[in-house]
Amino acid sequence: MTKPSAEGPNRPQVKHIEVTQKNELQRVDNFLLGILKGVPKSKIYRVIRKGEVRINKKRCKPETKLVLGDVVRVPPIYSDESAQKKVFVSDSLAQQLKQAILFENQEVLALNKPAGIAVHGGSGVQLGLIEALRTIYPDTQFLELVHRLDRDTSGCILVAKSRPSLRSLHRQFREDEINKYYHLAVFGKWAKHRRKVDAPLRRSELQSGERMVCVAQDGKPSQTMFRILNGTRNFSLLEAKPITGRTHQIRVHAAFSGCPIVGDKKYIKDNVEEFHGMEKCRLMLHARKLQFALREGQRVEIEAEYDAAFSKALSEMSLL
Repeated sequence: MTKPSAEGPNRPQVKHIEVTQKNELQRVDNFLLGILKGVPKSKIYRVIRKGEVRINKKRCKPETKLVLGDVVRVPPIYSDESAQKKVFVSDSLAQQLKQAILFENQEVLALNKPAGIAVHGGSGVQLGLIEALRTIYPDTQFLELVHRLDRDTSGCILVAKSRPSLRSLHRQFREDEINKYYHLAVFGKWAKHRRKVDAPLRRSELQSGERMVCVAQDGKPSQTMFRILNGTRNFSLLEAKPITGRTHQIRVHAAFSGCPIVGDKKYIKDNVEEFHGMEKCRLMLHARKLQFALREGQRVEIEAEYDAAFSKALSEMSLL
């Protein structure tokens, strides 16, 4: 329910928004950040402190949690209109994402994310997976990413369909109750004894905004388990199970071990003298399998098949 007041045609208007399932149990500051896109956080906290934001006509604090049916008064406040532009999803992308669904119930949506699609928009990316899904399923009140995959990584990804489900899955990630398995093709012959890489990782950001990760003693503890699935003289197909969940963890640990992932232009650098015909290959990293629990306790395992480009590249490397 939205009831704008009459404050002039050229100014933002007061809105009264009824809390639905999408925002149930959400903090009011996060609720406002979601609907007032482009508005600085400082301005949002200021209007809350001044009492301009009301829940059921009463003052609130930033950490106040919303209840289903609450009515939130949102004061007139300017936002970046460009952030409110309608997202356009082509018919072909909509069909591709619908065909990528691996599992769905009232709690969660699991997909085999195509390589080349960012999980969310921003930083020059106009359309991300989550924005596309919200456009394709307008009647689904709540859709939020549970975790992330790099843009060029394909495979299993989870999207929560309710806030309780999101909180449950986040808890499972924090308590290491979710198992993730990746398949990757790397340059070189992976040593049979190298079953675990334990190397701390430090993340930095270049002036361009690009994120880079490196092994550093002052970095965060990071561990990845590796298992050889197949190999040739020039390439190895591996399964990786990350113990921790750092940015670019598998990619950096593979490169640190002297066997960078095929197609990983960010971290190959000078580690490879001969590409053996795979110079233009896609990033050969695929989230193959994911094991998690539904809220009632039932364990679910989903597995994502390789896409055509991934399979073709493996065949060219004699790994499939």
